[in-house]
This record gives sequence, structure tokens and C-alpha cells, in this order.
Amino acid sequence: MHALSTFLPLLALTPLATAYWKGFNIGADLPTGGCKTQADWQKDFTTMAGLPGRFTSARLYASSDCNTLANAIPAAIATGTKLLVGVWTEDAGHYAAEKAALEAAVRKYGHDWILSVSVGSEDLYRGDTSASTLAQQIHDVRGMLSSLGASGIQVGHVDTWTAWVNSANTDVIKACDFVGTDGYPYFQAATASDGYNVFWQSVQDVRNVVDKVKPGTWVWITETGWPATGANFGAAVPSISNAQMYWKSVACSAFAQAHTFWYTLQDYTSSPSFGVVGPDFKPLYDLSC
Repeated sequence: MHALSTFLPLLALTPLATAYWKGFNIGADLPTGGCKTQADWQKDFTTMAGLPGRFTSARLYASSDCNTLANAIPAAIATGTKLLVGVWTEDAGHYAAEKAALEAAVRKYGHDWILSVSVGSEDLYRGDTSASTLAQQIHDVRGMLSSLGASGIQVGHVDTWTAWVNSANTDVIKACDFVGTDGYPYFQAATASDGYNVFWQSVQDVRNVVDKVKPGTWVWITETGWPATGANFGAAVPSISNAQMYWKSVACSAFAQAHTFWYTLQDYTSSPSFGVVGPDFKPLYDLSC
């Protein structure tokens, strides 16, 4: 079992009356290949809402790719789902297409369906851009939304915890309304029993940096999970029982103290596979808290 006492202060500092968004990361591609249709998105959102916890928000990675927003928004509106929208930033042409897709969506549907917007995803971790360029893109998207009457939408960035604690990336923190952190004890070769402490240490490390650079900025948990199948990674072993353990310890504690988006709803053709539902859209293990 994890050493719960190690991170009890994190929970103690959380206002009990605060409600947090909780949902799943969902890709625009079907596990079997091809782009999702509006009906596919609606199936995903309906599945989430029917799970223990009744999840009503989802994180999307892109806006234009696979016509993500064009197909996902009507499904989200029909099911009462809020979306953390992704805007892909790599290469000028792709970024322009992503920004145009988001603008067109807001003009057509308004902005009540938007939970927030992440400009980029793990760009700093991959070394695909500079902090100054990414910060400018965050300001650019925020300005566009403001011009469309959506100035209240929070705009931030999602990256690995290792990128956020790198002092070279403070310009991005300063530009963000929220900081989305991704952390996977599995990829840190931790045992499942150590996953809780390894994960929450990464979150606390990010919070410490953010509090110094831009006090008051919320740190969101935008990706974490444990694979049910796949190859071992050092001491990290994928299995249903270990995924269950990680959910019960990390997911259930995260939902109580931060906006949290779990990785992932369904990815049964991937290896390792982090999805919590199988091909039949039924849970692979107990998802209650």
C-alpha cells in the first residue's frame, strides 16, 4: 500500500466545498483506425457519464485534426459534456489550421461548451519549440477568444512535470491561466505500490515551481494512468490489478483536490494500453471511489 501519510497535507489544504472537473483524455482516432464521427464521440461521452463518478468533461488533443471539434462539439452539447480543447502548435501551417478550427467552432456554437483551452501538448518535453514561442501562441489564442467574446475562458498549456520544473520554461508558466501537468510513474519505472508517492511528488514539485513563478496559478492534472496490458518498464508492471490499485489510490485522491483528466478512456489496440474500458465500452476494473 502507498504511504498515505506522506501527502496528507496536500488534501488538508484543499477546500472541501470546491468542485473539480474530472474526465478523460480522448483521442480523435478510433482504436481500430480512422477518424471518429459525431456518433463515435457521443458514444465516448455517454460511456463516461455512465461510469461510477459520472464524468462530464473530456480533454481533446486537437481542433482541426480528424475534424475533432466539428464532430465532437455537437456530441458534447447533446450529452452536456464540457471540453478541454487542444490546439496543436507545431509548424505554422498546422497551428493556423488549429486556431481557425477553434475560431470557427466558437462562431458557430458559442463558447459554453468550452471548459478551457490548452495551447500545445508536451511540446517542451519533446523539445519541438521554445518557451518564448509557445508563450506567444498562448497569448495569441487568448486574444482570439477575447475578440470573440470568450475572454473568460482559461488558456494554458499541458506538458510533462519534468518540463514544468525546468527553469528554461518559466515564460510559459507566466503566460498560462492554468498549468496542466502530466505524470506517469509507470514511465518512471516505479512499482505500482510506489505509484501514489511518485506521482504526488511530481505534482508537488510542479506546484512549488508554479507558486514561485506565478503565485495563485492552478495546477491541473491533465494526464496520468497505469496500463492494464503491455510490457514491463523497469519495476513497473502493467496488469488489471495494478491499474486498479493506481486508480483507487491516485485517481480517487486526485478527483478530490484538482481538475483531473485521466489517461485514457479507451485504447485497447495500444501497447501499453492505459484505457479503462475495453472494446465493449465496459470497465476493465472497478472505477468507483
